[in-house]
Amino acid sequence: MTQARLFTILRLICALATAGAVGLPVEAVAQTATKSTTSAPRGSTVKKPKLTLKKKKAPTKASTARARRAQTARVRAAAALREAQEPKFKLNDAGALIPDVRAEAAIIYNPENGQILYEENSQGTRSIASITKIMTAAVFLESAPDLSREIVVERADVRAASTTYLRAGYKLPLYDVLHLMLIASDNAAARVLSRSSSLGPYDAFIARMNEKARELGLTSTHYADPSGLLSANVSSAYDMARLIAFVAGDERISSVMRKQYHSINIGRRTITVHSTNQLVMKGDVDVLGGKTGFISKAGYCLATLLRLPQGGPQVAVVILGAKSNAGRFWETRHLFNWLSSKAGDIFATPVQAAGASATN
Repeated sequence: MTQARLFTILRLICALATAGAVGLPVEAVAQTATKSTTSAPRGSTVKKPKLTLKKKKAPTKASTARARRAQTARVRAAAALREAQEPKFKLNDAGALIPDVRAEAAIIYNPENGQILYEENSQGTRSIASITKIMTAAVFLESAPDLSREIVVERADVRAASTTYLRAGYKLPLYDVLHLMLIASDNAAARVLSRSSSLGPYDAFIARMNEKARELGLTSTHYADPSGLLSANVSSAYDMARLIAFVAGDERISSVMRKQYHSINIGRRTITVHSTNQLVMKGDVDVLGGKTGFISKAGYCLATLLRLPQGGPQVAVVILGAKSNAGRFWETRHLFNWLSSKAGDIFATPVQAAGASATN
């Protein structure tokens, strides 16, 4: 028997004797003494538990690729914005310096006399996306509907609507539906208006939109749905310049298109939307009416009726197929500013340039 073992046994005997003398539970003392037998002998080395640091997971190939794509997208967007902010010019056949737009089509149109002051592919037929909604508004309001009448949103209204603030079962007045469509470009709102009109079936509303286009002499224009989601909604920059000038003459429509924000109460919920038209949001250009549009087939589009400063004349400026959201607004500004520099000759009215420091 080793000396250490003998020492442990003697200590246990002493502990038990002491416990009996003072009345302590023998079992507790025995357990304590037994535990001590498992302790390392004096002078021995006790091994400390190893601490293991949890290593961070290495980024996967997929997450690294996503991060790279996001960074690339940010760099491209920044480059596109810088390019859009810089106006481009070219010489026309007469040797005059004129804007060189990056969009697929553009026009400056004088609605007072029908004169085209600038154009680039203005007669070409292209998809117009949500600019479609200005004809939807015009046709809907033809019958002078009661805009305070409440309507319930149906599932078909919101199905695959892409951009909408509405949900099936919402109940709201037509007044708010009209605002959602023209300010926030809400696609479900356009569907609600078309089916709640006095024309009856959905197809009858579309037929009236096309009939109205013919009445206005919009020969390049055809409608396939009231929202503009379908690429079969087509027109030309020239036709849309004439249409925005016509529709903006209706204060029921133009007053909505000039609003920056609109709030809607549905039950206990309040929905606040802002204009998709950054010229309206910025407020440094006198916008009399305007509508944005975008689907991949159409590119970024904008139709506006603007008033030149100091109570100057009205001009319709239309951009179709711009490369970016910011691009359509900057292209419009560049055309407006170029026209401002020529206004003394064209209108015999000096005009101040708009928003050179504006952002998107």
